[in-house]
Amino acid sequence: MKTNKRQDGFSLIELLIVVAIIGIIAAIAIPNLLASRRAANEGSAQSSLRTIHSSEATYQSTGGAGNFGTLTALKTANLVDGVLGAADTSTKSGYTFVVTPVDFVAGTSAASFGATANPTVTSGVSQTGTRKFGVTEDGVMHGQTDALGTAMTAAELSATNNVLGN
Repeated sequence: MKTNKRQDGFSLIELLIVVAIIGIIAAIAIPNLLASRRAANEGSAQSSLRTIHSSEATYQSTGGAGNFGTLTALKTANLVDGVLGAADTSTKSGYTFVVTPVDFVAGTSAASFGATANPTVTSGVSQTGTRKFGVTEDGVMHGQTDALGTAMTAAELSATNNVLGN
């Protein structure tokens, strides 16, 4: 008596070919996805700095009595969201935000502020951004690609060689 056992399924070679194809597709797609995430983080950082700038203008003319406020002061006045105003140094979308206000001194200096955004991870595969950003009371957005681990200085925020187009 003869029985025919049919064994349907995929052979080992067929499975290896499918795994290799998936690996090739992943090798092509993953770097593009990471670059897209970095670009989205940078766009979010620029948008958050614009929000901080307009919030500072509102705060100065209302609750600030002529002075600008910290991130927590802006949050208390309901001018920025809870994530951005969680602390005086806040992290949002892969960037760390710091606002440094300088109060008005009668007869000496006008009120001013500097707001900076730095990537939280500055190198490697999980890098959250390739540029750091900053804005002052004049509303001009500045960006740089060097020294990502440090905030933009007052001199960098007043420079004209790092101005971003709107």
